[in-house]
Amino acid sequence: MSSPLYRPSAETIENTGLNAFCKATNQADFGALHRHSIQDPALFWTQWIEFSGIQYQGSLQPAMPAADSMQSQDWFPNLTLNFAENCLRSDWGAPAFVEFKENGERREVSREELRLQVGSLARWLADQGVGAGDVVGGFLPNGGDAVLAMLATASLGAIWTSCSPDFGTSGVLDRFGQTQPKVLFCVDHYHYNGKVHGAWDKIQSICTQIQGLQHLVCVPYAGDTPSMEQSKVPATLLGDTLQDLCAPTFVPVGFRDPLFILYSSGTTGAPKCIIHSVGGTLVQLTKEHRLHGDIRPGDRLFYYTTLGWMMWNWLVTGLASGATLMLYDGSPFYPQADSLVQLAAEQGFTQFGTSAKYIAALEKAEVNPSQISGFDALRGIFSTGSPLAHESFEYVYREWKSDVLLGSISGGTDIVSCFVLSNPTAPVYVGQIQAPGLGMDVRIVDEQGQPLGAGDGKGELICATAFPSMPIGFWNDPEGKRYQSAYFDRFAGIWAHGDFAEITPEGGYIIHGRSDATLNPGGVRIGTAEIYRQVERVNSVLECLAIGQRWDDDVRVVLFVVLKPGVSLDADLQQQIRQEIRTHTTPRHVPARIVQVPELPRTRSGKLVELAVRSVVHDEPVANTEALANPEALAYFRAIKALQE
Repeated sequence: MSSPLYRPSAETIENTGLNAFCKATNQADFGALHRHSIQDPALFWTQWIEFSGIQYQGSLQPAMPAADSMQSQDWFPNLTLNFAENCLRSDWGAPAFVEFKENGERREVSREELRLQVGSLARWLADQGVGAGDVVGGFLPNGGDAVLAMLATASLGAIWTSCSPDFGTSGVLDRFGQTQPKVLFCVDHYHYNGKVHGAWDKIQSICTQIQGLQHLVCVPYAGDTPSMEQSKVPATLLGDTLQDLCAPTFVPVGFRDPLFILYSSGTTGAPKCIIHSVGGTLVQLTKEHRLHGDIRPGDRLFYYTTLGWMMWNWLVTGLASGATLMLYDGSPFYPQADSLVQLAAEQGFTQFGTSAKYIAALEKAEVNPSQISGFDALRGIFSTGSPLAHESFEYVYREWKSDVLLGSISGGTDIVSCFVLSNPTAPVYVGQIQAPGLGMDVRIVDEQGQPLGAGDGKGELICATAFPSMPIGFWNDPEGKRYQSAYFDRFAGIWAHGDFAEITPEGGYIIHGRSDATLNPGGVRIGTAEIYRQVERVNSVLECLAIGQRWDDDVRVVLFVVLKPGVSLDADLQQQIRQEIRTHTTPRHVPARIVQVPELPRTRSGKLVELAVRSVVHDEPVANTEALANPEALAYFRAIKALQE
């Protein structure tokens, strides 16, 4: 076994929410608690609802009625609750949120002020005919008004769905065109990278194409506010809906009633519209926040995200754990590489969430957060979006803070939560995710579905038994065929998530990339993250992407690299890259071709799209380029001569 980068002190462990819950449930430690949670999930989730103080009406029994299959499992059918009510509890005194814009503007709103605004906006929405089961959309930046609109929607038992204002017209219609919100919140402009970008004209071209859209609510954000009278559908300024502040009325709904519709990336076709439940989202995310993330009332919780990524839903649910949301809109590197790090220090963030790519970029930019004072309050750094490189683990503990919980986490939009994530009572080992989620029967299996233990190699990540945050289903999939096909066909009724992973001797997890992007040279399965980890050691390389190219009745590995300005891919650099890969992996990992490109295509949440590149290289159609943040990048891959040799 390797030596840990960080080991929590006995005092730290004693003060965690996880330790308190272990004592309350008579479990010795995390391992015992996890075994309890998957052996008796009905009791575990009942205990969590009672311990956490989640507000509900009715009975917790039965917790899990008998079900014919994993996907048909019901939860707490005799219980009603309201998501917004649990986020707006009055017994927590810390501010609801602090909003930061890229241009330096700051706004702080108390919980009581937010409660009154939610009450006023919810009453206005009800006057527009919005009620339980209706869809309300948000085309908004990550700010307090988005939180307000979501909570007002949830207070009525209605369904919230959102995307960010940088989405193109087709990307918005691919999403809202399917879910058809009755009311849509939008901005007139938004900030990014030092510029103000217009959004009003785009939303006007979109709104007439969304069937059933009855009203726009415009959130003035930057620049000149447009005339509401000239809108193509009835429009109102947000301020006009908040004239008479009042306490909210919370509509009780069923545990499995819909709360959020989230969208898959849509890179292989029209995005899947994934419906998440009120109770499942609430119990799962409060568990993750308080037990796995050790988030406490009064903490200042930050995650760099947009409304087009599930981490926004994860972040805002922190209100239900008493946290103050630290909301940021804009580029993470504006006006300089360490801007967000400076903000975290100045504002006393207790948890800093971001992408693995951002942490790697900080190191490449030679940002040294330890030279900035003000991180005494910082207890957790969370990373997701892609596997966190070994070097990034070491960078955080070397150049940021030596006594912080570095929580690499992995799950997805599909479950609006995590399968594997942090454990504040356990050591952190380089390159490893610490633990399976409580209540999540996570296993790694081979291609025949046989379990793989620690040290047995890589396989498919599955979850063998039902959990509350499984989706209700997909929108416009009444018979559940698409839902069944997406998760349950691979291993006969068991949730297969599509991640290629392994269990380590220390009991942690390593995610090696998506199963559908796995490389197969000579019939040996290789996760793309295994290659990326080595290439990121090469200082001249900013980022890279690997695919398997069909070649001579086999598959060969092709590596695309983006290099630092002024650096070219000469023979010496190619040899350095190949040697780094060969030294730390196997000869099969070494790419047959290395190609320099100016940029790599990625989704709007920043994930690289290996499948789209693979399709282009094989002269196959890319199903939905509108899902990409930079679809023009695909053009670089269409006529690379080296790929024909």
